[in-house]
Amino acid sequence: MGSIVEPTAVASHLPYSPNTLFSLAGRTIAITGAGRGLGITLAAAVLEAGGHVACIDILPAPSELEWASLQAIAKSSNLTVTYHRCDIIFEDEVSATLDLIADTGAKLGAPLMGTIACAGIQQKIPAVEYPVDGFRRVMDVNVTGTFLTIKHSARIFMKEGTKGSVVMIASMSGQVANRGLTCTAYNTSKAAVQQMCRSVAQEWGAHGIRVNTLSPGYIRTAMTDGLLAAEPEVEKTWMAGALLGRLGAPEDFKAPAVFLLADGSSWMTGADLRVDGGHCASA
Repeated sequence: MGSIVEPTAVASHLPYSPNTLFSLAGRTIAITGAGRGLGITLAAAVLEAGGHVACIDILPAPSELEWASLQAIAKSSNLTVTYHRCDIIFEDEVSATLDLIADTGAKLGAPLMGTIACAGIQQKIPAVEYPVDGFRRVMDVNVTGTFLTIKHSARIFMKEGTKGSVVMIASMSGQVANRGLTCTAYNTSKAAVQQMCRSVAQEWGAHGIRVNTLSPGYIRTAMTDGLLAAEPEVEKTWMAGALLGRLGAPEDFKAPAVFLLADGSSWMTGADLRVDGGHCASA
């Protein structure tokens, strides 16, 4: 008769307490693309879950109104939020920025334990007219920049013996082509991010490092607002597939991101969490 695993042998590894399932207390989380929009919204989610947050972006300074709101949340919770200018396509900048964040977190008693790779760009250009330099730029930021971000996060986790969590912002566009949009480079880049996740998850699992993608559907951000203002018919196309009767908002991704960072997802790695309002459920 086969052996039976005692419940206690498994239970010791599982976070049963409702207070810890979605808590980021005592941790520092780094987020790229966090100067505005989705990234800075996810930074607020980290603070609300009790974590310290380091925002990284190529912008000289974060969005003034959003940053003021973020600072208010941090102050009310006795947490820290910092801003770091960094171009993620340059490895030396990424490495130095993450090392600084890790050192600061260690001094706070809140080690770097999670990273959200949220930085990305999009271009709407017909494929036969796509300039090669533009295509390469999207790949540099969305694929290479994401890789450098998670590479140096994992390097720090391994050095410190930290069982960290990496969340890569992909897109449903990595699985489907979007009606009304000519975004071949963007779609290709997000499919690459999803496969990158699976590849590094199988490499880093032995170190206790989890890697997952979070794939949004259509959301209203500064990046999409400009497109919809210029081409109102695109929004009609998007709404035709909106099973819940609306497009997404950055706030819709706060809970999924915290879930992937926190102990509640401790047995989840190499997976894609698609949050698209049901768009991909119907043809």
